[in-house]
Amino acid sequence: MKQIALTVNLRDDPDVIATYRKYHAGVWPVVLDGLKSVGVADMRIYGLGRRLFMIASVSDEFDPATDFKRYLDFDPRCLEWEDLMGAMQEAVPESKSDGKWAEMELYFSM
Repeated sequence: MKQIALTVNLRDDPDVIATYRKYHAGVWPVVLDGLKSVGVADMRIYGLGRRLFMIASVSDEFDPATDFKRYLDFDPRCLEWEDLMGAMQEAVPESKSDGKWAEMELYFSM
């Protein structure tokens, strides 16, 4: 088991941030099942203003570049969820052109 950390911004709009929080207070079960199916054992998303920070415990074989895409194929509702969330997100300057979430580098571990 390993951990990965990613970051993204929400659109700078209090209503968007409130809507995002509301959705995440009741994540669709199919989304959770889809994430588990590709090797995500645990996921937490923290927020500060419009900045989000995700930390996930994933299988040792998990590759964010390919496995998050595989999750989208689990069920059409997973893609629907991602489209809804993606409409509220903005890439951080450090993100790669293929996605909004930017993988973070571990600087310290205790």
